[in-house]
Amino acid sequence: MNESLRIVVVAPDLAVADPADEHAVLQAERSRALRIGLLENNFNLVATLPADVFLSERIAQLQPDLIIVDAESEARDALEHVVMATRDERRPIVMFTNDEDTSHVKDAVAAGVSAYIVAGLAPQRIRPILDVAMARFQHEQALRAELADAKTELKDRKTIDRAKGLLMQRQGLSEQAAYEKLRKTAMDKGLKLVDVAQRMLDLMDLLG
Repeated sequence: MNESLRIVVVAPDLAVADPADEHAVLQAERSRALRIGLLENNFNLVATLPADVFLSERIAQLQPDLIIVDAESEARDALEHVVMATRDERRPIVMFTNDEDTSHVKDAVAAGVSAYIVAGLAPQRIRPILDVAMARFQHEQALRAELADAKTELKDRKTIDRAKGLLMQRQGLSEQAAYEKLRKTAMDKGLKLVDVAQRMLDLMDLLG
């Protein structure tokens, strides 16, 4: 993995208000261990942010390549903030937690979490975990792009078929002749076939 990857950790404040609060102390220690582990593995930890209403703005400013959510009992809330913050520009999200209640793992994965790690903070595990998360995210992005291309292709084909149908109907052309006419117009004007078809349909709509 490229060490220049910009990583943001979303985690609660390390300061523990009540030293007698064992849970808060453990969470702070675990959170500190994660950050130390990232630095020991030479990762570029650009910021640690709280999961609050300003998260979207801060992530937009920092433009991280990967986001780590370090959360415990408030995991769901923290995750919701991160998902909202990355809604318009998707990024790999890795979630570390000691909370063994896995009831919201499915929701986390559906929301876009690339890796959900329970009690996996040993420093030697951090690099392989992040490697896998990045690979999975890239694979999912490629699948999304393929799906988007397929949808666009299908939409374009329907537009061209509609334009051909209109030419066949109005000018008494065969399907092949209608297609050739569209193609020649596209070549003459230096346009895509689908753009010519759409313009023709728009014009027909205007003329009724």
